[in-house]
Amino acid sequence: MKATYKKYILNFKIPSGTSRGVMTEKETWFLILEDDTNFGLGECGILKGLSCDDVPNYESKLSWVCANIGLGKTALLKELKEFPSIQFGIEQAFLSLNSDNPFELFPSEFTRNESPISINGLIWMGNEAFMLKQLKQKLTDGFDCIKMKIGAIDFKKEIAILKTIRSNFTKEEIELRVDANGAFSKEDALEKLHQLSEYQIHSIEQPVKPKQWDLMAELCKETPLSIALDEELIGIYDVTEKERLLQTIQPQYIILKPSLVGGFSGSQEWIGLAKKHNIDWWVTSALESNVGLNAISQWTYTLNTIMPQGLGTGSLYTNNIDSPLEVTNGKLYYRKGKNWKTNLIEHLCT
Repeated sequence: MKATYKKYILNFKIPSGTSRGVMTEKETWFLILEDDTNFGLGECGILKGLSCDDVPNYESKLSWVCANIGLGKTALLKELKEFPSIQFGIEQAFLSLNSDNPFELFPSEFTRNESPISINGLIWMGNEAFMLKQLKQKLTDGFDCIKMKIGAIDFKKEIAILKTIRSNFTKEEIELRVDANGAFSKEDALEKLHQLSEYQIHSIEQPVKPKQWDLMAELCKETPLSIALDEELIGIYDVTEKERLLQTIQPQYIILKPSLVGGFSGSQEWIGLAKKHNIDWWVTSALESNVGLNAISQWTYTLNTIMPQGLGTGSLYTNNIDSPLEVTNGKLYYRKGKNWKTNLIEHLCT
């Protein structure tokens, strides 16, 4: 078996803002496995300033993986605990290599009969006019679950946008989620949670920066709306430490990004612990190309969850890879009549 990797820069159609800054491009690497008859493809992607494996020796670690691919999947995953995005790429690549169809990693009604996955519509940070424009488009596109990034512009303006939504749609008509990406301070977090709760918000992701377990535990205990841990899960590898985090903070939800928490195996470990402690969860992509998004979506479908997932990021880029993934009326489909952009795959494998 031969293993290689290729770097690929994804370019955003529109600069996308969070409280951590504005993104115009995203680095990703494709891991390609080849034997005498088949090939397998996986995506390893990092988010600058967020991924725990955003380190200078990232590419050298990919080179090491390719040189030692003969160790096999299990041994490689064990060696790469501190590189969750590479773990994710390895899992994909081996599933792809061993499948009859290299793009069908988890055969199901999703891939074979166009059974959809409910997803949220994502509104990126920007000025008020830009955020309202996005909102109008998401509603036109048929989304009934909206996730809004907050924390970058004036909080009063963000509240005004939420008020606009609620003056036109009840919580039964539109589910509202917000994502603060750790933007709130210790001093103002609880007060902002109370202000947000006036607009029947489903949940807020990561109101304060991670690694403040006592503060987050206090917020989860006192909050008037559900709190979901996101960045808080990053960089925790040991199962005992994972359980200690959940027991200490006792969140209402956790959010699973496979490329940030150790692939499918790492995500399954979090899910098992969450169920043990009566904590709910949903899955979100971490701005992967359609290769990684396809793998996450197929896996997510097998989890049999009816909650809207965060998988609507496939249309963000000018140079994404053409795929059967399609968003229609707030749902993600795998269209049998559409094909993968095979000429790019052939290029990667040469």
